[in-house]
Amino acid sequence: MKFPKVSTLQEIANLLQCEFVGESDFPILGMNEIHVVEPGDIVFVDHPKYYDKALQSAATVVLINKKVDCPVGKALLISDDPFRDFNKLTHHFKPFQLASLAISPSATIGAGTIIQPNVFIGNHVTIGENCLIHSNVSIYDHTVIGNNVIIHAGTILGADAFYYKKRESGFDQLISGGRVVVQDNVGIGALCTIDKGVTGDTTIGEGTKIDNQVHVGHDTVIGKKCLIASQTGIAGCVIVEDEVTLWGQVGTTSGITIGSKAVIMGQTGVTKSVEGGKSYFGTPIQESREQLKQLANLKKIPEILTKLQ
Repeated sequence: MKFPKVSTLQEIANLLQCEFVGESDFPILGMNEIHVVEPGDIVFVDHPKYYDKALQSAATVVLINKKVDCPVGKALLISDDPFRDFNKLTHHFKPFQLASLAISPSATIGAGTIIQPNVFIGNHVTIGENCLIHSNVSIYDHTVIGNNVIIHAGTILGADAFYYKKRESGFDQLISGGRVVVQDNVGIGALCTIDKGVTGDTTIGEGTKIDNQVHVGHDTVIGKKCLIASQTGIAGCVIVEDEVTLWGQVGTTSGITIGSKAVIMGQTGVTKSVEGGKSYFGTPIQESREQLKQLANLKKIPEILTKLQ
């Protein structure tokens, strides 16, 4: 997430009321999670296990809960609670904006697009040409939809990420300031939910077709011409490369990659990254031929035991 204008280290420190290490006029361009940070970004870290990863990342400002040696060319923001302060920055630079109408005046809708009754279109949404948005679809703020997209009834684009920090008092939510981006020629079925990124984009690639009742988690990137069948659940920060097929009731863990042209058979639990160009089945996931051989061998156990008696 980029800031509307360049901020300085001093300005951000004043906003958070925290100490800093670095030149007061050190430029800051935005903020992002560690997997999408770029030079000029703030990244937060609040656990020693991840200090090195954050300090060595592309981010040039690290919001951290301990005074450490500052890498050359970078700056630090010293906070007693980086999670809380990262939320403060999101609230400040991308605050929630109340909707006053079903279709926001700030939304842009292309020529030939049909909006059915009871659709909600939030602030600063962009919808391309020749789209069909069926009834009771909710499109949250800042969502971007390309041309020739079909979205069926009851689908929700842009709900918050499922991202929480456990406290003694309960769970604190990491506020989402990202977007959903749906590229050209995408089809999305009824009652799907696609969460926006925490600071980046959740992306549905060109030509991908999604069945009914599919969930896509925050910051996940789905490639071009994928097929995703009903009741599939894709966790956050997953990369689904081009022309992948996910059959019904597939579930994934977060932070994995499914390689191009992979086929994941129904009810498979994708517990790790898998190579493209192969078929997979089972939980934990295995190549389907190997898994089916194992299942066939299991059926032979009674016969084997009978012979041994």
